[in-house]
Amino acid sequence: MKLKTQMRNTKNSYGIVARLLHWVMAIVIFGMFALGLWMHNLSFYSPWYHTAPNIHKSIGILLFFTLIARIVWRLINPKPDNNYLKPFERKVSHLVHWAMYVILFVLMATGYLISTLGGRSVSVFDLFDVPSVFENKALEKLVGFSHELIAFCLIGLVVLHAAAALKHHFIDGDVTLKRKLSPTTNT
Repeated sequence: MKLKTQMRNTKNSYGIVARLLHWVMAIVIFGMFALGLWMHNLSFYSPWYHTAPNIHKSIGILLFFTLIARIVWRLINPKPDNNYLKPFERKVSHLVHWAMYVILFVLMATGYLISTLGGRSVSVFDLFDVPSVFENKALEKLVGFSHELIAFCLIGLVVLHAAAALKHHFIDGDVTLKRKLSPTTNT
């Protein structure tokens, strides 16, 4: 019974699965953003010119599966109470979390389209391929621009999210951040 409690969220804290999904995705999202920025500066003659985008695409596909798992876990696993927040803060928190999920989904969809609009499939670390759905090379630049713009929007929202967590921790002195770090936090 104790293992089940630790895996799942409780009334007072997030379980190990929710915390692990949260922090892994946070680290990977920042890493993918940095990799994407770095790739823009690669010249055709760089040894990373083809390798870096392949890594970026592979991680992006795996991150998509992780996003689906995180959303499913959130839907089937109750969220800890946040009654200590003001009603306005609860509404903003809910809106920001779902906005990040939507933006992530659109970001990954545009990443997939950039990679496949030329009719090529995406090889995920040479383990399996994700096929192209349709071919339309004329859209590649527009979708590429959209992907970049959406990535900056996501990072802006994530920074806002992190700033709010730090504000709750250091200024308000509540358990918002502690619950993402420890399974035994009480409210």
